[in-house]
Amino acid sequence: MPSLGFRTDNSPINNRDASVTTTTNGNGTLLIRQFQYLVALARERHFARAAAACHVTQPTLSSGIKQLEESLGVLVVERGQRFRGLTPEGERVLAWARRITADVQSLRQDVDATRGELSGRLRVGVVPSALPMIAMLTAPFAERYPGTSITVTSLTSRALERALEEFEIDAGVTYLEDEPLGRVEVVPLYHERYVLVTPTRSSIGARARETVTWHEAASLPLCLLTTDMRHRRIIDGHFREAGVTPAPRVEADSMEAVCAHVRHGLLSGVLPQAALTILGDTPGPTLRVIPLTEPAASHAVGLVTLDRDPPTPIAAAFRQIAREMDIEAVLDPSARTATLKIG
Repeated sequence: MPSLGFRTDNSPINNRDASVTTTTNGNGTLLIRQFQYLVALARERHFARAAAACHVTQPTLSSGIKQLEESLGVLVVERGQRFRGLTPEGERVLAWARRITADVQSLRQDVDATRGELSGRLRVGVVPSALPMIAMLTAPFAERYPGTSITVTSLTSRALERALEEFEIDAGVTYLEDEPLGRVEVVPLYHERYVLVTPTRSSIGARARETVTWHEAASLPLCLLTTDMRHRRIIDGHFREAGVTPAPRVEADSMEAVCAHVRHGLLSGVLPQAALTILGDTPGPTLRVIPLTEPAASHAVGLVTLDRDPPTPIAAAFRQIAREMDIEAVLDPSARTATLKIG
């Protein structure tokens, strides 16, 4: 049986790398840093970028990968002048490396928590349609836990699920229906409802309507998210329910870009109510916000974290913040069904 020991290494990665060593059966020693190098290389798919992400030189990273291979007695990385991918054995090692490095990070957070302070970086993946509301969670988290830092990344729903499974993020905000999620813990946040945002000079905006049908909205020149986004697949489904297929003039891969085109005053957009905060008080034309009906649709959005025992301290703390917030009340669209004057 291999023996397990711990030692401190004076050459840190990311300023905190208490290296864990696992002595193998005469084949060498495994270091946590070597697993970190492999995880970074798989993520970046480029030796120089992976080295930069680990704050080491490229020769140091390459040497660490070679030592990992020697310790395990298998090739982990396909040989070539450039990164060509991992071997089948390397893919298996990568799965373990992700879990081991995530567990070490959780250990550090747990030890810090025993001293009454939560530390580390909270990594949150968010589907584009929910990005406008994420500060409702991250701001109170940052205030309660000043020893932490936060990274928010925009991801498609499918990429978000993959990032959770590969320990690239600690939590995600995504849709809870239709597309199956893996083994996750869920905190429901709000129901996404949809509005048409259109210039007051448009054929629909000029009539000061209280509601508009999806069928009518399809007749306008639209700016929508790209079809790889879950939000777009959702609204395309509702257009199909209404018997129409939209032909957007512009497609964009971020909600901010969609709102920028709508704000310009020539195009209309089908937006989740959370996106209305992006329009804000930026100078521009007068826009009208009208709830969409026939169908009157809503979809659940929530916070998801990996179902792990024990849970990572930073993910558990973020879940608690989510449980305390009443985001549904904040995003109630009834307060926004009116003319939105920009500027």
